[in-house]
Amino acid sequence: MTDPAARRWATGRGFAAGTAVAAAMVWLGGTAWAQAPAATAAEVFRDADLPLGERLIREHKCSECHARKMGGDGSAIYRPAGRIGTPSALRGMVDYCSTELNLGLFPEEVTAVGAVLQRDHYRFGMSRPATTTKP
Repeated sequence: MTDPAARRWATGRGFAAGTAVAAAMVWLGGTAWAQAPAATAAEVFRDADLPLGERLIREHKCSECHARKMGGDGSAIYRPAGRIGTPSALRGMVDYCSTELNLGLFPEEVTAVGAVLQRDHYRFGMSRPATTTKP
């Protein structure tokens, strides 16, 4: 095998590079597909199994991991105005966590976890309670 590209793929280095590119696209929330209209939360999380998502969040100790990364109770990781700006990006971040932590979540499990996070923290497309500021 003299072709360097074929050798990279055969040894797994090409796969790792391809995985890194895919992860970067997920991390960016799919901005490479800017022409496509953004999917709504109702579309992304349609038919999600919320009890399954709640159970997976407990079993995989997501809150504990986020607390280690962010400090406090870990809720600072949920920033709707941060880099997670669409329902698709939220689902992509859950998939990224599953991959990085080798959780092996199936697509429907990723959707279930994302739906719980959408409901409890992000609320894309839903009205948020007004916050009051002190003068």
